[in-house]
Amino acid sequence: MEIRYIRPEDDRMAISKIYEDSWKYAYKGIIPQDYLDAIPKGRWVSNLDNPDIKTLICIDHGRIVGTSSFCKSRFEQFGDWGEVISIYLLPDYMGKGYGKLLLEAVIKELMKLGYRDVFLWVLEDNIRAKHFYERFGFSLADDNLNDNIGGKDLKEIRYVYKNDKPEFIGLHLSNQ
Repeated sequence: MEIRYIRPEDDRMAISKIYEDSWKYAYKGIIPQDYLDAIPKGRWVSNLDNPDIKTLICIDHGRIVGTSSFCKSRFEQFGDWGEVISIYLLPDYMGKGYGKLLLEAVIKELMKLGYRDVFLWVLEDNIRAKHFYERFGFSLADDNLNDNIGGKDLKEIRYVYKNDKPEFIGLHLSNQ
């Protein structure tokens, strides 16, 4: 298994498919099914080369099975924070430790960029994701966002991570 930055030669459609399949699996019963069923192939391709956002991919036996994007906070009130925008795996790879390794790599990369405090947003009803982040060491913050996806009003809750794990500093990834 390898975790590295996305490269120009990486298949953007394969990476977008991770988002698509993960959304359809993880958000079933949370986001309206007709919305999930209508997610077009390649929906996330255009987001993958945004110069303000960094993206890691997780590769298992030559197959891209996970991805995570992160950046300097996109929210003015959290200007000194790093933000995990997304972390997704193909459903067959969920619950097998790949997500933990990918999130560790993201935290390490954010540390290298100078961010010790990190946050992310989670749909309030996404119990599996909340447990994953809590086991990793994220804590629930006291703020939220209201969202509407597929015509359904949803709440996103913020989780924060105060980075005090110096062992992440020694990890190295291959660059773009």
